[in-house]
Amino acid sequence: MIIVFGSINIDLVVPVERLPRPGETVLGPGYTLVPGGKGANQALAAARAGSEVRMVGRTGRDGFADVALADLRAGGVDLSGVAADALPTGCALIPVDGEGRNLIVVAAGANGAARAEQVPDALLVKDAIVVLQMEVPLAENWRLVDRAKARGARVLLNCAPAAAVPPASLARLDWLVVNETEAEILAGRLGLAAADPRAAGRAIATAAQTTVIVTLGGEGAVAYAGGQAWSVGVLPIKPVDTVAAGDAFVGAFAAAIDAGRDLPKALHRASVAGGLACTVAGAQPSLPTKAAIESRIADLPPPKAS
Repeated sequence: MIIVFGSINIDLVVPVERLPRPGETVLGPGYTLVPGGKGANQALAAARAGSEVRMVGRTGRDGFADVALADLRAGGVDLSGVAADALPTGCALIPVDGEGRNLIVVAAGANGAARAEQVPDALLVKDAIVVLQMEVPLAENWRLVDRAKARGARVLLNCAPAAAVPPASLARLDWLVVNETEAEILAGRLGLAAADPRAAGRAIATAAQTTVIVTLGGEGAVAYAGGQAWSVGVLPIKPVDTVAAGDAFVGAFAAAIDAGRDLPKALHRASVAGGLACTVAGAQPSLPTKAAIESRIADLPPPKAS
């Protein structure tokens, strides 16, 4: 089972000709209102990839809450861990240009009231996987890491958006997933020298003695564990929208591990899922099913040891 503790948002997605510079106004023809939030996206991605998933977080008592939870409910995600709060449901504004590139501004809202105690001890059992991100109060993440590891559960942290991770919490992780920027920021905050994202990932893995996965956009992803490294490419696609590609990667990776697959096989499936997410506009609408991932797995060569 996968327990996702994290954010639940509504995304306002605006197509634009180009992304704005600081201080610039760029007009778009309209907007789409879609469910989002890194926690919710990863929960749905893992469920669509075949896992039993419980979402734990908070929404407001407003009209956005029903929209934010609709796809999770339809996807079979257990929502019994989602609480309602006086604060508004979290919201993200996402302009997307013609190349699928985006900017994201998030208003935390009720996500700021999420608490680790919402995850009952009974769920933190051996073989359970706890998935965390960085869009809820970080101190609650670290409390949950401590509780999960004390009870034998496994923990995956997607350090997004980038922020400092206490070394003690980092060392307790089973998997850390970061993108290029996040890898370099985290390495810097840990005082680790790194010339590029790959070096940053390797340095973090060595220092924390944990598995570190670095997503590299159009160059695929690399994983470092126990002194070994694996690299995987990307699907041959034309991206429409890169929103939630990272969340699709994380959710599919967690689901693959939950199903008993080893690191290279999980990395392979995650990269396929991330690529497929780029072919559909929006966050949760883009998250691929298990069948879709399996239909394209042969189109991407498996990871290579490096």
